[in-house]
Amino acid sequence: MPMIRSSADLRNGYNEISALCHEYGEPVFITRNGKGDLAVMSIESYEQLLGRFELYTLLEEGMNDVKNGETRPFSAALAELRARRNK
Repeated sequence: MPMIRSSADLRNGYNEISALCHEYGEPVFITRNGKGDLAVMSIESYEQLLGRFELYTLLEEGMNDVKNGETRPFSAALAELRARRNK
């Protein structure tokens, strides 16, 4: 279940919200006047999220290469890598 706190809680209880973010690894949603305003998360969680986005982007590029026929046999790619290493 998402953790939701008010902007007053953030202002008055920063340390508690920071501890929640670090302990659970999930964002804490901050409301303002009863409506969603911010999502706060630890740096570690943010970096993991960015890493996932980067991985998904690379996977999508690879899938597009397969779809468009822009691939080559593994043996050819391995031979090229070995040739580069031996230079």
